[in-house]
Amino acid sequence: MSYAEQLAADRRLTILKLLADSAGYSANEYLLQSALEGFGHAVGQDLLRTELAWLAEQSLVAVLDVAQVNIAKLTARGGDVAAGRISVPGVKRPGPAA
Repeated sequence: MSYAEQLAADRRLTILKLLADSAGYSANEYLLQSALEGFGHAVGQDLLRTELAWLAEQSLVAVLDVAQVNIAKLTARGGDVAAGRISVPGVKRPGPAA
């Protein structure tokens, strides 16, 4: 696996974990972008929207466009991936809880 693939897999897991920890299991793209930067993933809006679309294609999130702002909501399947109960190729598997 290349570095770029490892980076994308970690970024996707981080998005799922952020949503799992969010009230209502959802967040807008601007909050996600800011939170990702705090975890070492400085991404532009285009890349974040691409990642959200990819996660939606895998049925891990649902994305709703509200006034041209993407709102991502974690699905049950996405919650299972974030918790490590199932794995999806292209998403890093979380480590065991401390």
